[in-house]
Amino acid sequence: MNKLSVMAMVSIALVFMAFKPLMGKLVSKDAHISFFSHTALEDITANNYKVVSTLDTETGDLVYSVPMQSFEFEKALMQKHFNSKGFLNTKKFPKAKFTGKITNLESVDFSQDGTYEAAVAGALNIKGETKPMNEKATLTVAGGTVSLESKMMVVLADYGITFTKGKPSTNVAKEVEVTVKAVYTKE
Repeated sequence: MNKLSVMAMVSIALVFMAFKPLMGKLVSKDAHISFFSHTALEDITANNYKVVSTLDTETGDLVYSVPMQSFEFEKALMQKHFNSKGFLNTKKFPKAKFTGKITNLESVDFSQDGTYEAAVAGALNIKGETKPMNEKATLTVAGGTVSLESKMMVVLADYGITFTKGKPSTNVAKEVEVTVKAVYTKE
């Protein structure tokens, strides 16, 4: 084999290796989920940086596992209420889970840096209740990583979280804005 052939083969191998990390199953071990509740009396924000997610670039399968006790609030009392039996009952229901799929996978090129709009369909389970969800997400492919961002509205009553009297009924919105951000890399 001459030097030119060897160099061509090495170049092809390097190009293939550069795209290889984005094929197959990707993982985010510190995805960020936040929620925002707005009422006339009070705004409530909570953040969770301990979310684990997987994204299969070949099938479009997308899974989020959310440890509910890892949400952090500005006020300790809010966190206590959130975890209590009357709210999320996180001792009995320690995790929320989203299982879904990118339904327009042909519109996303994981081998090409760029920003892509993804349609995601699946099921969200919170507090033992599972409801279907169809949302939009923005996927960004850049330098060997895939980032996902999405914003959605979640109706608390759909998951058995209702308040009919007292402070919660006026201080907590019936529908909360949930923001998801994850950066995926090869396992």
